[in-house]
Amino acid sequence: MDTQTFLTTEELASRIKYDQRTIRERLKDSVLLEGTHYIRPFGGRKILYLWEAIERDMFKHSSGSELMIPMANGGICHG
Repeated sequence: MDTQTFLTTEELASRIKYDQRTIRERLKDSVLLEGTHYIRPFGGRKILYLWEAIERDMFKHSSGSELMIPMANGGICHG
């Protein structure tokens, strides 16, 4: 298994310069997906974010190569 960097919400917020509340309420489950960008170790309540997957997808979606329309609920429509 590849080496992963696991981050708490606080650590992720510091790295991407977003408020923790924004991550929890607007990004989690709309942009950051369970199993891809974060896990719940041992089926618990604690969430650990996978830095490499988040970093990869941030750059992929900011390339501007495809049409993306932001939605009011925080999601993205791929037009």
